[in-house]
Amino acid sequence: MVTTGPPARRSAVLRMLVVAVALAGALFGGAVPASAHAALTGSTPAQGSVVDRAPEQVSLTFSEGVAMGDDSIRVLDPHGKRVDRGKLRNLCSGATVKYGTGLPPGLGNGTYTVAWQAVSADSHPVSGAFTFSVGAPSKSSAAIPQQEAGGGLVGALYGIARCLAYAGFVLMAGGAAFVVACRPAAALVRSVQRLVVQGWALLTGTTVAMLLLRTPYTGSGDLADVFDLGGLQQVLLTKPGAALVSRLLLLAAAALFVAVLFGAFARAHEPADAGGATDAEGEAGAVDPAEEARRRKDLTFGLGIGGVIVATGLAATWAMAEHASTGLQPAVAMPVDVLHLLAVAAWLGGLATLLVSLYWGPPVERTAVRRFSRIAFGSVVVLAATGVYQSWRQVGTWSALTGTAYGRLLLLKVGLVAVLVGIAWVSRRWTARLGEARAAEDTAAAAGAGGTAAATDAADVVDGADAAQETGEAAERQSAKAAGKATGKAAAGAPAASSTATATATATAASPAPDPAPDPEETPDTAPEAAPVTALNPDPEPTPDPSTDPDPARAAQLARQQAALRTARTKRLRDADPERLGLRRSVLAEASVAVVLLVVTTVLTATEPARTEAAVQAASGGQSTASNQPQVLTVPFDTGGPHGKGTARVDLDPGRSGNANELRLRLSDPSGKAMDVPEVKVSFTQKAKKLGPLPVVPRHTGTGHWRASGVQLPVPGQWQLSLLVRTSDIDQVTEIRNVKIG
Repeated sequence: MVTTGPPARRSAVLRMLVVAVALAGALFGGAVPASAHAALTGSTPAQGSVVDRAPEQVSLTFSEGVAMGDDSIRVLDPHGKRVDRGKLRNLCSGATVKYGTGLPPGLGNGTYTVAWQAVSADSHPVSGAFTFSVGAPSKSSAAIPQQEAGGGLVGALYGIARCLAYAGFVLMAGGAAFVVACRPAAALVRSVQRLVVQGWALLTGTTVAMLLLRTPYTGSGDLADVFDLGGLQQVLLTKPGAALVSRLLLLAAAALFVAVLFGAFARAHEPADAGGATDAEGEAGAVDPAEEARRRKDLTFGLGIGGVIVATGLAATWAMAEHASTGLQPAVAMPVDVLHLLAVAAWLGGLATLLVSLYWGPPVERTAVRRFSRIAFGSVVVLAATGVYQSWRQVGTWSALTGTAYGRLLLLKVGLVAVLVGIAWVSRRWTARLGEARAAEDTAAAAGAGGTAAATDAADVVDGADAAQETGEAAERQSAKAAGKATGKAAAGAPAASSTATATATATAASPAPDPAPDPEETPDTAPEAAPVTALNPDPEPTPDPSTDPDPARAAQLARQQAALRTARTKRLRDADPERLGLRRSVLAEASVAVVLLVVTTVLTATEPARTEAAVQAASGGQSTASNQPQVLTVPFDTGGPHGKGTARVDLDPGRSGNANELRLRLSDPSGKAMDVPEVKVSFTQKAKKLGPLPVVPRHTGTGHWRASGVQLPVPGQWQLSLLVRTSDIDQVTEIRNVKIG
């Protein structure tokens, strides 16, 4: 259908792919580290709280299942020393996911730091830290990890490996499906072979890399830990580790599949040789066409069944360790996820194979393009059905589409798919026009316009012109070799000259003859300006005959130049076909969008699902986990009188509306020592809803400490806290601060 393009076309392809990869890289670069999939929904003691005495344990509650170890929860005293017992307590009950660690008795007053790390059920690491105080807050020298779990260099490498693993699976599975189902002759094409084999190698390499990176990715974050054999042994016992090992075993079976595909299957579809092969078969006995057809059918059936089994198993290694394996309806979600990934591979992988066939391979038959078009349409239908289910499962509500990061990424993915489908529709139109052009050419040939039909159909794969041109080029290459071996003898030069002349005559006869009145746009390729590229139309300055040149090196150089000119002319004639050129450009545009779509999909799998985020918000009073924390305000004041300067610390726990909050107030002088004052008053005002001021009367509990229980704030939103501090009969001040109530 379309042949290999000239170097200028290749550079255009590379430029477009570079742009697509750059866009994908920009998008992907902003996605590291991966968002958490399991979220901390509560803790005891609560973050920022002040308790009268040290608790017996620290417990954490999560939104979904997590994997934790003895070192997953660490409690550090104000000096940074670890004080927990170092043993994990499983406090889960029913649907509640809760873990804790014990604390020894006799802990002193001060601020304690809790640092935790876990692996969520969908294989992504999560971590965090918070503080609580015993007696009163104090300074703390505990070192809190600044890098999130799954972040840094290790997180970036792991994310890149995940993206490349998807790409490798798509190229390998989709490319093999294209060969078996759409174009068996592509098994003989070197560029298609490289694409599928490189897809297998890419998936294998990234799987090994991810297996080695799991230890630092879910643990220390130190790249040197990839060589920790003990950590690798622990990874193999986890669900993600088992999935990666299963993928490697299936890739061994995939290697055998690829070997048969490009071995026995390719040989079964080799075209019959018109020369010596036929004579040899005649001597040994002709091959039964029915037997040969049955052998091809059996190979196709076997490879089809085996390929589906291997590809399904590989897709399941993602489903069993990603979003589908946890949350709502995992028994339904996992098969749907497998179908979704297989449809992506069939569409995008086949598209990539068609692209390399169009640009770096022999002509592609119209029937192959049409078969792929039908498969792509079916893949889009499957993608739409499975995508709707997955979106409902992961998003849940319409508002989450715009109110969460997952929803916004999903909208971006849907937009890219819509663009891809639009470009695919354009490709289908080009494919239809190919069929219309072929019908017109056949009609013209039947009417006896042989020369004109040959000129019109010079680029068609089924036309004999291409075969003749290729024969001429092969003969020219033989001519070049003969010229290179010339020794200056006239007798040796004559056969070479005869061979060159014969080859040139054959190629010229196979080339389209120019119309009597050529179209102006086609003049550069078919008008007399193109004539000097043939040996029968010499340049204005006579070109010496390579066979008669006494210098063998010069003769070989001249022969190569003439062959290159004829080859370039053939390529220009083929590229002049507007239908095939349009198809190649539309397929290239599809592939460019598909690169970005693949990266968006990878980022989406590393983002906290909207339904999970909504569940966390529901558990925290309709606010995000950041708002589900005690509100702590530090308010400097100065009444203007003696000893009138100081700082007030206000703690409102849990800081939610509709709940009985506890307010704690501590006053300290400029040196940090607790100070008493004659009077303090606190009130809350919600100006937007015209509520308040709602007074709060704290009771004095000790030097510099006040407390009020049962503080009710009826609605969430932005409230104004008014704090009145009186240090003498005439010296007082009122400070106002904003506080967000969940």
